[in-house]
Amino acid sequence: MKRNLDYLKGLYIAHRGLYNNEKGIPENSLKAFKEALERNIIIEFDVHLLKDGNIVIMHDDNLKRMTGYDKDLKDCTYEEISKLRLLDTDEKIPLLEEALELVNGKVMLDIELKYDVEVGKLENELCQYLDKYEGKFIVKSFRTNTVKWLKENRPEYIVGQLATYKDEEIRNKELCLKGNICEANPDFIAYDIRTLPNNEVAECRKNGFPILIWTVKTKEDLEKAKLYGDTFISEYEVLLNL
Repeated sequence: MKRNLDYLKGLYIAHRGLYNNEKGIPENSLKAFKEALERNIIIEFDVHLLKDGNIVIMHDDNLKRMTGYDKDLKDCTYEEISKLRLLDTDEKIPLLEEALELVNGKVMLDIELKYDVEVGKLENELCQYLDKYEGKFIVKSFRTNTVKWLKENRPEYIVGQLATYKDEEIRNKELCLKGNICEANPDFIAYDIRTLPNNEVAECRKNGFPILIWTVKTKEDLEKAKLYGDTFISEYEVLLNL
């Protein structure tokens, strides 16, 4: 029996926090999370596992775009990266526990697990934090085996499958939607707005899967997202003009 996830519908989620890189509010920073909290907006962020077992919040596998330091996160320790700053601001790369302490249940969290380490490592470490966290959260990943691991090991969690059909972004078959839904048994689908409408997504929605649409960047995107999805992972300009 599928869970009743109606509470996920009609929500707006701040993609990587309520960030604006050009205005000195870096993505996936505590400053971006504070901006979202001030407006009572749900926060989405990405997590990686470092070599020393710490979990940090960043989208990219590599540090260069956000910090200028050219090294993969999985090969770093927190001591090594703790002095780096995001896009020449005063913001540093947040530890997961810093974000959880800041948010402290004030808004729901949408946590994306990245996939640059062996399945089970990041998942297990993340769960050690989330098991003790008293706020509401959902988790998701492009990696089907991550979704399966979480469903098997934390059946109480709300777990989603990220997917896209955009050819240049498909790095392995796990990024595609078709064939993965029954295998991973997710609670919701998070899907790429750039390839909607899509028959597979429509079928999933018809079968009761909430569809989270990413990433809504413009008013036109939002109008499209409302036709084909239920929840809207959105960026700064959209969220400030709701």
